[in-house]
Amino acid sequence: MPKQFIAELKDRDTIDSPFMVKEKTLAVAKNGKPYMNLKFMDKSGEVDGKLWEQVDELDKVFQRGDFVHIRGTASLYMGKMQVVAKDIRQLAEDGVDLSDFMPVSPVPLDQMLAELRQVIGSLTDPHLSGLMELFVADTSFMSGYCKAPAAKGMHHVYLGGLLEHSLSVVRLADAVVSLYPDLNRDLLVTGALLHDLGKVAELSYNRAFEYTDEGRLIGHISIGMEMLQERIGQVPGFPRDLAMLLKHMLLSHHGQYEYGSPKRPKTLEATILHYLDDMDSKINGIRSHISKETAQGSRWTGHHRLYNLYFFGGNGLETSPDEEVTAVAETAKPEQTPPAPANIQFGNKPFEALQKLKGDQKL
Repeated sequence: MPKQFIAELKDRDTIDSPFMVKEKTLAVAKNGKPYMNLKFMDKSGEVDGKLWEQVDELDKVFQRGDFVHIRGTASLYMGKMQVVAKDIRQLAEDGVDLSDFMPVSPVPLDQMLAELRQVIGSLTDPHLSGLMELFVADTSFMSGYCKAPAAKGMHHVYLGGLLEHSLSVVRLADAVVSLYPDLNRDLLVTGALLHDLGKVAELSYNRAFEYTDEGRLIGHISIGMEMLQERIGQVPGFPRDLAMLLKHMLLSHHGQYEYGSPKRPKTLEATILHYLDDMDSKINGIRSHISKETAQGSRWTGHHRLYNLYFFGGNGLETSPDEEVTAVAETAKPEQTPPAPANIQFGNKPFEALQKLKGDQKL
């Protein structure tokens, strides 16, 4: 039976397909009967799940992070799709196609690597250019830089998300530099490429996206600082002040102490990097939330926990239901010769022009 993808599930669909278990918790209903809260995932998205029967027995069959085969039904509950599992069977990793389960950046990797090479080639400062060349030459680092997500749950949560996010911030930086020509473009671009480099070690991304021990205990900013200092030491004659400015950008890109930033931005380039990083992160996260939540036709999303908001899915470019009805009605009308347009000129005689409009309208 072909793989059923989460994004394609419809109300009352029969489910007989493999999924990955992202979350698993036991709970007790009001009647004292145990049940299981689940979250399943594949590359197309995530869906909440419930297991009401054989809970104690099936609890021993699988764990969080396992691949499982689900038999059950899909149903809409309070406007959101969920999976009600009837039977869950653990699968061996060699029995599944891993490419079906991990979400991947919509931008092809070859395209992103070509853009990265172009950006590095545009750097004119020999020390910053040499620094970036060292990172690119490190195959172990590049493997993680190309594969890691940009975050665990809020934005660019897919393989290749870190590289996609970093390049997006670079493009935003170039747009800002064109408006403020006194900025150090090479410093800003290098900071954009490296501000999250520690996430290659902060996050694990072989199955589900989780924090590593190093990520939980040290965090990507401190990890990134260690990696940056090591590479700076390998670039002959790297200026001390330039190193200080670049380090400051990494240390301050979260903006505020309460958001985990060891320092607040104190240079123009650091300030710009913080705001561009924040904007790209939020736009990607909100866009993903809207896309997922409105997939069933609703114009409003569910509540977004981080922003404490409901988001509207329209922006004026789509056809509204009222416009569709009007368009159908207009199409059904017999062809008529349109009236000649009124020869009204606004300019030298605005009052007279307005008077001509008063016949059938209230101004």
